Amino acid sequence: MADRRINHEQAALDISLMQRVAAGDERAVAELYDRFGSLVYKMAFQSMPTRAEAEDAVQEIFVRLWKTAQRYDSDRAALVTWVMLISRRQLVDRMRRSRARIKPTVLDDATPVAAPDRSDERTQGEREENMKEMLRRIDALPELQRTVVKRAYLGGQTLRQIGEELNTPLGTIKSALSRALTRLRERGSEEFAV
Repeated sequence: MADRRINHEQAALDISLMQRVAAGDERAVAELYDRFGSLVYKMAFQSMPTRAEAEDAVQEIFVRLWKTAQRYDSDRAALVTWVMLISRRQLVDRMRRSRARIKPTVLDDATPVAAPDRSDERTQGEREENMKEMLRRIDALPELQRTVVKRAYLGGQTLRQIGEELNTPLGTIKSALSRALTRLRERGSEEFAV
């Protein structure tokens, strides 16, 4: 019962935050970045070939989050899930754009042009599918376990911060995380190995 109340309170805070972001409130944009910047950067760094491109992608993603903030609906997804979906879409679009660019070549060059390497596309597709599967497994966890995993691994919070925000003893938070990791491992997920 307390978890449900806390989730409603968090959803209300998330809605308020996104309304302020949509209104152009610089503090709200900074708060959004503080909450999700490291998560978005990790996703971009794993997807982009260079650090510079990952940093550019993060900027694009946060501009997109700002431009679409009014569309956020807490009934459809938690804010962290929404941020991850927008991030993933932007990263996929960015990779498609970079592959679509025509590279200048010398037409008179007699050397044959190698076929494009499709291994990156397959790897990226596998990453996307793994991310979707991971989110499905997390969403199937009991409420407290799901909340702790999302906040710790996707939101970058410490267990102490989570306990304070949920008004739950640290031991309970640790136990919930431990049980969640066990369930995820049992279902074949190694992403959360500690």
